[in-house]
Amino acid sequence: MVAHVIDVHEELEDAKVSAFHWRLGAIMGLLTLFDGYDTFNPAYVIHYVAGPWGLKAGQSGLLISSGLVGFLLGAAVHGVAADRFGRRGTLLAGLWITSVFTLLTALFANSFLTFCVLRLLTGMGLGVLLPLATTYINELAPRRVANTFALWGVALGWAAGGTLAGVVGVFATPSLGWQSLYWIGSLSFVLLPFMHLTLPESPKFLVLKGRVAEIRQMLAKLRPERAHLYASATIFPGHNKTSGNLILELLQPRYRRTTIAIWVTAFLSLFCIFGLSGWIPTVMIQRGETFATSFGFGALMQIMSFIGGLVLGHLVDRFGHSRGLLGLWWGLGGCAVLTLVFLNDHVVNVTCVAAAGFFIIGAQFVLNNFTAAAYETNVRATAVGMELGVGRVGAILGPFVAGALQQTYQSFLPMFISIGCAALAAGGIILFANRSSVNASIERLASPKAVSTAA
Repeated sequence: MVAHVIDVHEELEDAKVSAFHWRLGAIMGLLTLFDGYDTFNPAYVIHYVAGPWGLKAGQSGLLISSGLVGFLLGAAVHGVAADRFGRRGTLLAGLWITSVFTLLTALFANSFLTFCVLRLLTGMGLGVLLPLATTYINELAPRRVANTFALWGVALGWAAGGTLAGVVGVFATPSLGWQSLYWIGSLSFVLLPFMHLTLPESPKFLVLKGRVAEIRQMLAKLRPERAHLYASATIFPGHNKTSGNLILELLQPRYRRTTIAIWVTAFLSLFCIFGLSGWIPTVMIQRGETFATSFGFGALMQIMSFIGGLVLGHLVDRFGHSRGLLGLWWGLGGCAVLTLVFLNDHVVNVTCVAAAGFFIIGAQFVLNNFTAAAYETNVRATAVGMELGVGRVGAILGPFVAGALQQTYQSFLPMFISIGCAALAAGGIILFANRSSVNASIERLASPKAVSTAA
């Protein structure tokens, strides 16, 4: 007789986009909405507290960087926890941490020190949400639309959250104070019961842990037309297990070149993103824009980032050439920022800031998917976490360096020069990622679809 052997990776990659996929995408989008909102709202605090708290430009940069230090810690640690203990529990823990410390920021952040400490602790939760949501959705998305689907889920939520922070900054903070940013952010508590009830475990993680009954149930939801087959088939076990330190596994010969290229690129990319987005409202006021317009630039960047990421993701899904397209996106973004060094006009400001969001942040969204696709299941969450963890070193330095340059030179032009050059460098370095590691169908298992056994 013939006993069917199910390769879970192939079943997921070949599936049609179903209601289950869209429901999961919506859940990840809600998660990353709060992540994007909480990540970018400190940019709208600087204007209100710099004077009362007696802050210099370098210290103002630390208001943004403090949360990113926590993000670095959370992103680095969460991947190991998620690969060892599961995606679901780790993601829920990150949302709890984010919600609790966002609320505490609204209640008790009344000085530079207390604000920075509470932002650092909030960042440890935020460091879980974006990278793990990226891992989650990449492990479930059909391969032919992986980038596009992940962008509609993860990137749309994150960009919408960043946009919402700008809207709240413009319309709520003048009358309700900067604390209103965090009161609204604490609404993530409403999401927690829903997440506990509906969030499934990643099927690829279930394969690694041999949790066969749960795998059958999830596959039946994803591909109901094959449910009868899953009920009796043999589930092929994960074969790519590792032992020892998962972070060191990323530096083994088969991954090393790609890992280093991704880490350096992420560092430069997030240096640009947070250096620019953290200071853009304040700098645009200095360039002669009105208060409302200046705060609106942050929202503009986030809106354009989603469009840019979606266009890039579609091109990658359709044509491949992911490294070259990523390099082009960062190169064009770098040129847009450098244009601000030479020209200061309202139309130029709007166009270049929109282009920076479209190309630089848009490319970062696709880099997250690029990273998830470059590694096998057993180290994927660690890989994405380390990409964003190392990148967060750049994110931490971006606002601080931008502030220090303004303080030293009494001008915002050196900030634009450093950010523009960093974007150009990111576009060049990603080309060194190993093509075979990224583009190969590494999740395919070498087992046959069915094996013959004696009756």
